[in-house]
Amino acid sequence: MKTLAILFSIASFTFAHPKPTKPLSWTLTPTNSTQQFRGLSPVDEKVLWVSGTSGTILRTSNSGRTWVDVSPQFVSENASDFQFRDIQAFSKKNAVALSIGEGNLSRIYKTDNGEGHGVAMSDPVDGKFRLLETWDGGAHWSIVSNKTMPPALDGEFGFAASGTCIEAAAGRWYIASGGVDPGRIFYTTSDSVSHGWQVANSSISGGAAAGVFSVRFRDTRHGIAVGGDYEQPTASNNTASWSNDGGVSWRKADSFPRGYRSGVSWVPGRRQTAVAVGTSGSDVTIDGGRNWVPIGNGTFDAVECVESDVCWASGSGGRVAKLDLRGL
Repeated sequence: MKTLAILFSIASFTFAHPKPTKPLSWTLTPTNSTQQFRGLSPVDEKVLWVSGTSGTILRTSNSGRTWVDVSPQFVSENASDFQFRDIQAFSKKNAVALSIGEGNLSRIYKTDNGEGHGVAMSDPVDGKFRLLETWDGGAHWSIVSNKTMPPALDGEFGFAASGTCIEAAAGRWYIASGGVDPGRIFYTTSDSVSHGWQVANSSISGGAAAGVFSVRFRDTRHGIAVGGDYEQPTASNNTASWSNDGGVSWRKADSFPRGYRSGVSWVPGRRQTAVAVGTSGSDVTIDGGRNWVPIGNGTFDAVECVESDVCWASGSGGRVAKLDLRGL
């Protein structure tokens, strides 16, 4: 399962008892779809876009009570050939979605009025990860110089499991990789994606189907990473790590998520709180990634949290769900 991913830049003390103060559980919403949704982008608590298999893109503007199919119209092509692995939404009307596949099946679609600076990532080309860049909301893309990008190791690649193998935060960029042991995390020392790249050991176990699937930063120093082996979804050893120096070094979690995790998201405004999801379950940390506690009924591919203490998750079988953290 190799990758393309896209991201538009949106860019301590320790809890004495690192467990939530109330039980947490996901609330499923009725999408009336059976597709696998790895692309997920909430605009706020009410507006959410998801993208997935068979060229499917759905949108809700009422917190998941109803969904609208806004998939592209494929005139001379088979929609089942397209997998929208990532989507970035800006509003109820504006979004950019990325499809992966061989040759012409790798595409980027945009709505009429996208905005801003974005970066897309592919597996290594000529021995280095390749990046594309847009400054007009996805209307035009250009290849980014990778002269300072450290060489990829033999067999190294990225995972398109949740769209968060590439991250922009606090003026820096990050890329997560797998296929090698341990998985690695590339990072910039500036706000440019064309220079200043370095690479660090993630402390997450890697391998042919394993490595870092998701990396997220809440500021210039504090980051979390999750991953594992998607062919062994319940194996939990060395599946998460954290950094407090901007990604220069990574430390293993003290207690890991209960299996392979493909996506993770900080909860805005809660500093030390983050939620991770995977095909074998989901977990929450309230101490910055050092310890993880399982959440009930969570089997997903991607997760994103918004300002109002709400997290959204999406996955296979048309599953889209909401997690309410208010009162935690």
